[in-house]
Amino acid sequence: MNIAVLGTGYVGLSTGVCLSQIGHHVTCIDINEQKINQLLQGISPIYEPGLEDLLTANMGAGRLHFTTSLSEALANAEIIVVAVGTPQGDDGAADLSYLVQAAKDLSAYITRDTIVVIKSTVPVGTNDFVKKMIEDQCGFPVKMVSNPEFLRQGSAIEDTMKADRIIIGSENAEASGKIRDMYQPLNVPVILTSTRSAEMIKYASNAFLATKISYINEIANLCEAVGADVTDVAKGMGKDKRIGEAFLNAGIGYGGSCFPKDVKALLHTAGLNGVEFPLLKETIAINEYQRKLLVTKAVKRFGGLKGKKIAMLGLAFKPETDDMREAPSIPISEALTVLGAEVVAYDPVAADNARKVIGDKIKYAGSIDEAIFEADAVFILTEWNEIKNLDVAKMVGKMKEPIIFDGRNCLSEEKIRACSSVEYYPIGKPPIII
Repeated sequence: MNIAVLGTGYVGLSTGVCLSQIGHHVTCIDINEQKINQLLQGISPIYEPGLEDLLTANMGAGRLHFTTSLSEALANAEIIVVAVGTPQGDDGAADLSYLVQAAKDLSAYITRDTIVVIKSTVPVGTNDFVKKMIEDQCGFPVKMVSNPEFLRQGSAIEDTMKADRIIIGSENAEASGKIRDMYQPLNVPVILTSTRSAEMIKYASNAFLATKISYINEIANLCEAVGADVTDVAKGMGKDKRIGEAFLNAGIGYGGSCFPKDVKALLHTAGLNGVEFPLLKETIAINEYQRKLLVTKAVKRFGGLKGKKIAMLGLAFKPETDDMREAPSIPISEALTVLGAEVVAYDPVAADNARKVIGDKIKYAGSIDEAIFEADAVFILTEWNEIKNLDVAKMVGKMKEPIIFDGRNCLSEEKIRACSSVEYYPIGKPPIII
């Protein structure tokens, strides 16, 4: 099939590359000339393991193309996939301005019956709104399909090629069948729904996972109070098939481009429709508290942080990505600097993006050793393999005080206990003080 993908962010680029990998001819469009020029050179503008190799391979095979020209991309397109950003607005609702602009732009080049697939995360009813907008402007019927994505940054390729399920929502059986055929080479389960159900599935899924994270974090805080170990508790819970093991890792809260905005967008939709949804309000409140938990622990330990050197290991919201959107490192660094601490941070990939968000309030180190040298405490914020596999004894030997606050429970307790002197404060379990 000939497919046009509008937008080359995480979702659009991953989708376009994977569709070309399974044999389709794909043209990705973006208005950002610099990004398109970079892609034409075989260079991915985003950090995503495995993406660049597939990108160059499919470009070489002639199945993957990039352009800034809508007329060129849509000339022979059987399917148009829209994957533009829908960031959070000031009121918590999804900002659909990029999608509205995309719809207007597409309308000028649609000259026949067309299937338009909305892959962006959008509020319930958006596909109906976009359909009317396009048809009013172009004068041709449009078959709309809601096809939400369920990609995790850091594993977007695997999540596409080995998806748990593919959701196809449409009131048009022909369009649904065409999109099912598009994905057929992946050989994964397909669920056909109405357009509005598909739109809701995306928000309901992300909000549930965010709530699960907030729940285990509250359990972790209770575990600390009563002397239990949240890792054991989560393992015991997760073996129950009704609960499952995923998203039961206690820590410093969720972040990234999806969970924070999608929970707030669903809450906004609920409000517009007269539904209170207090569970989502509590999920958000718990997460906001959890994001600064390490600062609370450090203040309790030191009494105050003025003049203390704090080394932050990890800046991205999760490993295997350079994404800083809603990363816990942002409010943590802000709180630490307000309290007068000197903050030195290290991240193997996200430092450049962190500078754009956090600025010069903190210092950026080129290595772990540089960050921890003479530090009064270490905050572990992202569980990169490089950080998980640290030689703890060697690390504390370089510090002014051997005090570690592990926001991801990722260090080996065996290595911790092998140290001659250390204070280790994890999440949801008793501290180790030697």
